[in-house]
Amino acid sequence: MSLVSRLRHSLTHHLHRRQLSTASSILSPNSTTPLTSKQKTRAALALLKSEQNPHTILDICRAAALTPDIHLDRIAFSVAVSQLSYSKHFDSIRKLLESELQTRPDLQTERFVAHSIVLYGQAGMVNQAFEAFKQMGDLGISRSVKSFNALLFACLLAKDYKELHRVFVEFPKVYGLEPDLDSYNTVIKGFSESGSTSSGYSVVAEMERKSVKPNATSFGHLLAGFYREERFEDVGKVMTLMKKHDVDMGIGTYNIRIQGLCKLKKSSEAMALLDGMLSRGMKPNSVTYTHLIHGFCKEGNLEQAKKLFKTMKSRGCQPEYDCYSTLVYFLCKGGDVEAALSIAKESMEKGWFPNFGTMKRLVEGLVEIKKVEEARELIKQIKEKVTKNVHMWDEIEAGLPQ
Repeated sequence: MSLVSRLRHSLTHHLHRRQLSTASSILSPNSTTPLTSKQKTRAALALLKSEQNPHTILDICRAAALTPDIHLDRIAFSVAVSQLSYSKHFDSIRKLLESELQTRPDLQTERFVAHSIVLYGQAGMVNQAFEAFKQMGDLGISRSVKSFNALLFACLLAKDYKELHRVFVEFPKVYGLEPDLDSYNTVIKGFSESGSTSSGYSVVAEMERKSVKPNATSFGHLLAGFYREERFEDVGKVMTLMKKHDVDMGIGTYNIRIQGLCKLKKSSEAMALLDGMLSRGMKPNSVTYTHLIHGFCKEGNLEQAKKLFKTMKSRGCQPEYDCYSTLVYFLCKGGDVEAALSIAKESMEKGWFPNFGTMKRLVEGLVEIKKVEEARELIKQIKEKVTKNVHMWDEIEAGLPQ
């Protein structure tokens, strides 16, 4: 090996060591042991969830060397973009996605660009999503229905329904692409969300012409839209279409219908659907019960909500965070503080803490019914597990009656 080669090898080795050292110092400052790729991502995720500084967010992502091939890494990318878009640091989002693409050959793939397009949509940066799609040709990356679907989904996330429709109509001809089931379902969802659900009928008709079989998701989007628009006659038409296309009305479809009715404050009608499920031998899941509980809570029928919560657990359905949080909030609002405390404790045992506003309301409710010690103990438990808003809890604790 020549002197130049040895120097080049030494420099490369030094830079690699330095990068590893930098990554470790950012992601795990108290550890001297190099982190595995999964450990890096987990450390990055933990840091990103509370980090506000855009430069630090970029440093964390670079240190973790994220890739779209790994599910956990995709979550980390998404959290980083959410944090940056929340604080309106859109230039930093562009830097994160463009600089990674330009400096890492391993990311010059359709998969990464498609993921970047979706992230741009998540941040409402539709123009950058289009730019990323168009630049694929310059980078020698071939386009397929995968990147086309990513662009459709980006428009959906950004709620730019006009552009969503334009892309769906124009881009297959321009780029020689053939829409697939995911493409059609995204467009149907766009019509549903934008209050033009009836336009979805023409999409289903086109699917028939192109021999693309619609599925439960296709019809689920139609149902959700027609419930939002309170077009109940069309709900019946969709059910007929499902039979025509041999698509069974499974638990997912029932849940969409139940949620649609509950949002319209027709929870009693939604309960009739639950009874219909049970009579058909179908087993409702935690999502079914959560929709119903939320519906009855919004209508002020807290007794029915509590009854459903008990039934849910007795039938082996485990409540998720949203279910606990909803119940605690509405029980506090309705003055049933003791029931709220019991459900909050059950949630906290699982590591799920309702948000600050809900828990503050619970503490205030306990004080009102002269249960100051219970309020004090609740604050103590929150502070032991949740680092956020500790100073605000300190102030609330200091103001409790002695």
